[in-house]
Amino acid sequence: MSMTDWGSTLTEPVSPERDHIRGPQQAPVTLLEYGDYECPYCGAAYPVVEAVRDTMGDALSFAYRHFPLTTVHPRAYQAAQAAEAAGAQRQFWPMHDLLFEDQRHLDLPDLLGRARVLDLDVDEFTAALATDAFADRIEADFISGVRSGVPGTPTFFVNGIRYGGPPDYDNLLRAVQMVEARVT
Repeated sequence: MSMTDWGSTLTEPVSPERDHIRGPQQAPVTLLEYGDYECPYCGAAYPVVEAVRDTMGDALSFAYRHFPLTTVHPRAYQAAQAAEAAGAQRQFWPMHDLLFEDQRHLDLPDLLGRARVLDLDVDEFTAALATDAFADRIEADFISGVRSGVPGTPTFFVNGIRYGGPPDYDNLLRAVQMVEARVT
C-alpha cells in the first residue's frame, strides 16, 4: 500500500524561464509547490519543504507558484505581489522565506519593512505593488494550478505528478525519494 495518492499531472512544466527555482535545474527530482503566503497549512509546510531540500541536496530542485486563495486569505495576493516585486530585484527567495516565517504580518507596512530588510529599492518595490505590476504572472500561476487540478494549498507536484499524501516530512521525503529511485 502506498503512502501517496498520485492524481493529476502538471499541465505547465517547471521551467527556468517562467518559474522561481531553488537548487540545481538538472536535479533528477523537481518538487513544485502551489502556495499561498497567508495559508496556515502552507506556513506549516514551509519548514517541511526546507528540511526535504536539505536532506535531498543536489538531487532536488524546488519551484514555487502562486495560488492565492483571496476569498479566505485577503492579504495573500499582495504578498505574492511583494514576492514578485522582490524577485524583480533578484530577491524572490529571501522575500519568500520572510513571508512564510511571519505570516501574521502581511499588510503593506510589513511588506515595506521586509523590502528594507532585504535592502531593496523601496521606491521600485512600492511602485510595483501600487501598479499591480505582476498581476499577469500571479494569474498565470493560478490558472496553471487550476488546469493541473490544484484543490487548495499547499499542493505539491513531484516531477509533474500531483502528490496527494500528507505534507509532513516523512511522507513528502518518501515520495521524493521514490521518484528519485525511479529516475536515477
